[in-house]
Amino acid sequence: MDKTIGWELYRTLLAVLTEGSLSGAARALGITQPTVGRHIAALEGSFKQPLFTRSQTGLLPTETALALRGYAEAMQHTAAALERAATGQGQAVNGTVRISASEIIAVEVLPTALAQLRQAHPQLRIELLATDKVQDLLQREADIAVRMTAPKQDQLIARRIGHVELGAYAHADYLHQHGTPSTQDDLSRHALIGFDVPTPFLRAASKQLPGWNREAFALRTDSNLAQLAMIRAGCGIGFCQVALAIRTPGLVRVLPRQLSFQLETWVTMHEDLRTSPRCKATFDALVACLLAHTQASQS
Repeated sequence: MDKTIGWELYRTLLAVLTEGSLSGAARALGITQPTVGRHIAALEGSFKQPLFTRSQTGLLPTETALALRGYAEAMQHTAAALERAATGQGQAVNGTVRISASEIIAVEVLPTALAQLRQAHPQLRIELLATDKVQDLLQREADIAVRMTAPKQDQLIARRIGHVELGAYAHADYLHQHGTPSTQDDLSRHALIGFDVPTPFLRAASKQLPGWNREAFALRTDSNLAQLAMIRAGCGIGFCQVALAIRTPGLVRVLPRQLSFQLETWVTMHEDLRTSPRCKATFDALVACLLAHTQASQS
């Protein structure tokens, strides 16, 4: 096998795996379709086996291609991290920082802090990855992550923020029409909003509240943002962060003593980035923002 395979070939392989066709990969990479074809042919020649088979629905990856995907993704993350590091050298706060946070935190909590951070450091560029998936900081999928679980890797710098409280809420218009539950049993007569696929939070809630499960939900979505939007729109009763609910006019907390959950919150970063001005400034800004957010739910 050729030992000098360049990253650009693996990048093309990853694009074809993602897009499902040579033409789609070409558009994603900004190169021509024949170039994509040559890259795949070069890889197949090096490995001496096919990476894709053609079907009516497009290109189907072989087991070899699927086995290579994780390694290609790791190379992609490393290449992106190298670029971020190269553009952020020196003592000035400049270059790119990639932040990972849950959808709710990314959309509802961080934007104001990021605006202030950019105002203070105009040369800083932010990549905000809004996802409920835990990104691997050791593989450089992100530089800094906001997590609702304690980090376990020793190579990470971690700052514990505190707890974000979750409570059950409904819009006043919904409660005016359907009544306000006074006991947990009353919830069975209401439209509940929850997840479609079981989550650690749902399993924990089910232990404390047996009736709070998928079968009981009149409205299901795995997006926390969509759940919050439905609560705000008066669709029914659902869980959301107390700090977000108290700044939304019309939302009323339901059964506050019985329905309360705590999410531990952390800001984490790879220890290799501790001396990076861009990452330190961003890390400190996120910590300050999230401390204010957690304190808001306790006021």
